[in-house]
Amino acid sequence: MNEHIQVINEEAIIIGAGPCGLSAALELQAIGIEPLLIEKNAVVHSIYLYPTYMQFFSTTELLEIGDIPFTSPNEKPTRREALQYYRDVTLRRGLRVQSYASANSIVPQGDGTFRVNAVDRFGVVQTYASRFVIVATGYFDHPNLLGIPGEELSKVSHFFREAHPYTGTKVTIIGGNNSAVDAAMELLRVGAEVTVVYRGQDYSSSIKPWVKPLFESMVAKGKIRMLFSSRVVRIDERSVTIQSADAPQSPSYSLDNDFVLALTGFRPERTLLTDAGAKVDAESTIPDFDPETMETNVPGLFIAGVIAAGRQANEIFIESGRHHGKLIAQHIQRLLSV
Repeated sequence: MNEHIQVINEEAIIIGAGPCGLSAALELQAIGIEPLLIEKNAVVHSIYLYPTYMQFFSTTELLEIGDIPFTSPNEKPTRREALQYYRDVTLRRGLRVQSYASANSIVPQGDGTFRVNAVDRFGVVQTYASRFVIVATGYFDHPNLLGIPGEELSKVSHFFREAHPYTGTKVTIIGGNNSAVDAAMELLRVGAEVTVVYRGQDYSSSIKPWVKPLFESMVAKGKIRMLFSSRVVRIDERSVTIQSADAPQSPSYSLDNDFVLALTGFRPERTLLTDAGAKVDAESTIPDFDPETMETNVPGLFIAGVIAAGRQANEIFIESGRHHGKLIAQHIQRLLSV
């Protein structure tokens, strides 16, 4: 005897309530559709995971969604201001966000609709039916792992929130882009002994222009140890082992160490898409989609935000990903008018 499954009908479902998912929801609202957003954490969880005192590279205008002004007394808004902005937009526009619920499958149906199964934090499973599904999942839940011995130790983190817990300790930062440089500067202020291990032969071109001179100065003064063309090959409880990135056969050496920040970036998760029949390039991991509509090769299944960037997750930011929603809404409006 088959158990009866209650199915809730929705006009459109958006998986992910980050800035790009919220933007898509606002654009759908503008054409008369009230989508359901399924978010496995809180609204804009990726921004919540940013360092506590982080300042954006972008101006407020480039972070706005739905033509809703983002005001700040600062030229570059802070993480706290962004959290308030996106939170206020969500509440004031009455966006329907199902927080702390994970979408675990998107199943195409014979009639052209989809069944979306989601489970909340209490383990309750809910099934939704919708003609349109937009996958706007981010990437912070899936760090690029190093694949080295000791990476699983509790002293290792792929996230940096704030410097205080590292006061007076020896910290090794793996990486050389903005996140690594920002962390190093904050750690220096709390008296940490900082070593930055970077595969590159010189400073990354992506470092914020107003931060780079300060960082270079701290390195030149010996306040931050910068190891270029280097990689960590082993992590132990009290040390890390370093080797040349250019000459893997060269002798390695050990550094005393208390904590490791492996700030090596993140990758989007695409299982939801591929399980639903969407094609993803094996090499670039970029989904097969129409850049004019953001629709995948599966009719009615769309993507928005960083998930469209493949391995190069840093090529799509809020500034560009926020426009995906308008493309999607315009295409859905055309489909509904046929």
